[in-house]
Amino acid sequence: MNNKIDHIAIGASSLPAGVKALKESLGIEIPPGGKHEAMSTHNCVMQSGNESFIELISIDPDAPDPGRARLFTLDKANTKARLAERPRALCWVVQTNNLDEVVQNSPIDLGEIVHLTRGDLSWRLTVPKDGHLPESALVPVFIQWSPGPHPSTHQQDLGVRLNQVLLTHPDPDALTSMLVALNVDHLATVVKGDQPGLSFEVNSPNGVVILD
Repeated sequence: MNNKIDHIAIGASSLPAGVKALKESLGIEIPPGGKHEAMSTHNCVMQSGNESFIELISIDPDAPDPGRARLFTLDKANTKARLAERPRALCWVVQTNNLDEVVQNSPIDLGEIVHLTRGDLSWRLTVPKDGHLPESALVPVFIQWSPGPHPSTHQQDLGVRLNQVLLTHPDPDALTSMLVALNVDHLATVVKGDQPGLSFEVNSPNGVVILD
């Protein structure tokens, strides 16, 4: 199975607040992306190397209630409180060429497979119905794009590169075993810590930056 990092998601209380914060930390202004009408969210995106991208995502204040839990815990009270302080690393997304097999063979419930579109783009994504992220976002969301060029090829390259996904866990061996079962252990660095934690190390015009 061909699994690789597709993108990393940074949540913000609003896109303008997120753009401003990333400009201060990374030294770039992340360009507008689009809207996810089925989820009532919108984003900004840019390349991060190796056909991957960084997504800044927020609830779309102009969109109606989606009638379901939004992506990446954006409806959760604790997420809203954290994003009110500053933008936060929400999750990492892994591209696979067989999403059905991933979900079927997963040792944990990854959620339902949701089909989403925006313009000419079409993709399938694992989304738990209640909007939670498995293992406190230490297990990735999985995505399978429809055939064609990866969307990052149409995004701006502003000199930001993802170095590594960093996962902190009180029992790193247990987490690593789960990642091995999902065939994604080679895509992240697992370290021991008191609490589960997700962060991204990137190269930027401002140097090496940790987004957490």
